[in-house]
Amino acid sequence: MTLSHPHGQIYGYPYLTPRTASMLRQAREFAESHSSNLFSDILATEIDDGRRILIADEYFTAFVPFAARWPVEVHIYPNRHVHNLTELTEAELDSLTAVYLDVLGRFDRMYPTPLPYISALHQFRPEGVQADGYFHIELMSVRRSETKLKYLAGSESAMDAFVTDVTPEQMADRLKAL
Repeated sequence: MTLSHPHGQIYGYPYLTPRTASMLRQAREFAESHSSNLFSDILATEIDDGRRILIADEYFTAFVPFAARWPVEVHIYPNRHVHNLTELTEAELDSLTAVYLDVLGRFDRMYPTPLPYISALHQFRPEGVQADGYFHIELMSVRRSETKLKYLAGSESAMDAFVTDVTPEQMADRLKAL
């Protein structure tokens, strides 16, 4: 943490961040080779598997991703392909609020003190290079236990190859129990 107290920051960029550009490139390549949307397929695979699903309702699904990078990581996807918050209906916005608050409540029940977390809302324009984007939220925490933070190892810092000491299924089970 850069500050010793809880705080929030909101960033909006006038350009595609490197991670967003990479995500969209991968989605475009997937669409060209599979004739489907990468994010829709990720969601369908998670729903079919079921082991990492934390919460699901008619409109949204929250799950620990198969290839989680952080000790505590949850993704929230709408059950239909939308590009950004403005495309959600009132019912979907209500669902998103309930699912999001449910996940945060589970985070806060993990340890005796609240779990610090980062939330990233991935939103896209429905046209051009961003057309393959799929609105979703990623929540993650650098805390790997009640008293330990996750420090990036050389492999993670230098190669962006993340390693955690808990499987996504184990974390999903723990969060479901909360």
